[in-house]
Amino acid sequence: MPAESSSKFFRLISVIQELFPGVLVCLTIAMAATFLSDHYGGPVMLFALLLGMAFHFLSEEGPCKKGIEFASKTVLRVGVALLGVRITFGQIADLGEVTILGVIVAIFATIFFGWVFAQVFKLKPSQGLLSGGAVAICGASAALALSAVMPKNKHSENNTIVTVVAVTTLSTIAMVLYPLITQQAGFGAIDSGVFLGGTIHDVAQVVGAGYSISDETGDISTVVKLLRVTMLVPVVLIFSFIFSARNKAKEEGQKASLLPPAFLVGFIVFVILNSFNLMPELAVDHLTDLSRVCLVTAIAGLGMKTSLQELFKVGWPIVGLVVSETIFIALFIYGLVAFI
Repeated sequence: MPAESSSKFFRLISVIQELFPGVLVCLTIAMAATFLSDHYGGPVMLFALLLGMAFHFLSEEGPCKKGIEFASKTVLRVGVALLGVRITFGQIADLGEVTILGVIVAIFATIFFGWVFAQVFKLKPSQGLLSGGAVAICGASAALALSAVMPKNKHSENNTIVTVVAVTTLSTIAMVLYPLITQQAGFGAIDSGVFLGGTIHDVAQVVGAGYSISDETGDISTVVKLLRVTMLVPVVLIFSFIFSARNKAKEEGQKASLLPPAFLVGFIVFVILNSFNLMPELAVDHLTDLSRVCLVTAIAGLGMKTSLQELFKVGWPIVGLVVSETIFIALFIYGLVAFI
């Protein structure tokens, strides 16, 4: 083996040895959270967060620190990229122009609402954009993806964690409450599917709520939700360009790069491959499972990096903001279904 290749190989082995303890801890917590969710019910993301926070001391110093950092950033990006395997352009087109346009307007209106109302809760506008994007698109996954391209400060990870906890909790409540609202409103299967898919934050809760009414409602709500997930691409691109330009101007005085983040390119590639049936169904199933594992592992890592003391300092205003955004998008989609 040439000297240069040998040197690279041993450097790779060294990096793996550094990352392995922390990644293993994150993966173990993710497996425990999945076990609890499967056997006792409840959102797996929330379990991973809470279990991770119990091991916060591991992220402060010691052999696990680098691996926890790797899991909360790099593994997160891989998980977001793999979300694209669940989506096809055909699924979206079948919804019809009015529904597609209405849901897209609701997404950007909710993000704008969050940006404006962040100032009411005395938060930074960027926090309103983060929570608004999480509520408008796909809950915890969107919060993680958007935070990856937003500016970092000493409170940014705590803000992300509070947002994830809030949207996950509200999504679980909505899974139980919103089907009752559709019944009281007299919505049919199609209208109920549009309302549930357009308002509930996380994909799993949308599926649970939709199929609790009927198979048709479950199918429609899932596709509407996938439309919202697809909008993660333009929203992350917009956020990336805005904050990249701002950071470059402040810190380096250089021209901002117009290249999208690599994980977003991966997301688009998987959507295209799936849309044109270029991926075997077995591969789609396995990659979907891998995406879920990556996201839960990343959440466990973020949980371990979270200090409860710091969390309480920033928590309640963000929760109030997320609740306001949740009510806003629910009223918006309700009006779309009831009157249009």
